[in-house]
Amino acid sequence: MGSFVAPAIGALAMLGATFAVLPVEAQARNDFAHRLLEAHNTERGRAGLPRLSWSSRLAQDAHEWAEHLSSKGSLEHADTERRRNMGENLWMGSAGYFSAEEMIGGFLSERTKFRPGTFPQVSRTGNWADVAHYTQIIWPRTTEVGCAVAKGAINDFLVCRYNPPGNTFGEKVG
Repeated sequence: MGSFVAPAIGALAMLGATFAVLPVEAQARNDFAHRLLEAHNTERGRAGLPRLSWSSRLAQDAHEWAEHLSSKGSLEHADTERRRNMGENLWMGSAGYFSAEEMIGGFLSERTKFRPGTFPQVSRTGNWADVAHYTQIIWPRTTEVGCAVAKGAINDFLVCRYNPPGNTFGEKVG
């Protein structure tokens, strides 16, 4: 069994706090998930959009696909049925080298090519795929996200799922 971190129970009890003791691995996953969510919400705040909430269901679906990708060793979007018609962002990078913020930063770097408009006319390059990760993050109707990372032999694989999905033709973004 994994290690456990026991908080100072007496001090927390005096403050009326309730808590659960989590294995170190679970605490690390929870912190990583929080950082992924905050990276999304920081950008949404910058764009004047409501915050996303974390979906454990989406995170579980993302985890299953991330594990699939890590075993395969390459990126590939899940088909619409497999992802239950949710939006999806994928990222891959050298295992163990990237923080949650750097992973999401890969999506956010597309902001420089983005121009507000009606999808798909939202890229300064003329190719909507150049901003598709970014537009999914700032999609106005999206309300929840769930992400997961799986470690492959060489790379980490991040999968984020979004509900409702973005990048819908004919809808305004930005």
